[in-house]
Amino acid sequence: MKNPFHQDSKKETIEDVLENSVQMEEDLMRTYLITAERIHDDPELKDRLENFAEGNAKRTKQLIDELQKEK
Repeated sequence: MKNPFHQDSKKETIEDVLENSVQMEEDLMRTYLITAERIHDDPELKDRLENFAEGNAKRTKQLIDELQKEK
């Protein structure tokens, strides 16, 4: 069984993981923002969802920075 983290494939695998993570964070961020926009009767929930989206944006930026380092 070939180890996916072995030598040549290590960089490619790390990049794949980071790229997939960026996509997931962006998808979650969009979902939180869309949901927050639909909430009109619970300002606390709306605020929490917007904060979740902000956290996703920060993680996305960090992941993109890591991807740039890998290249």
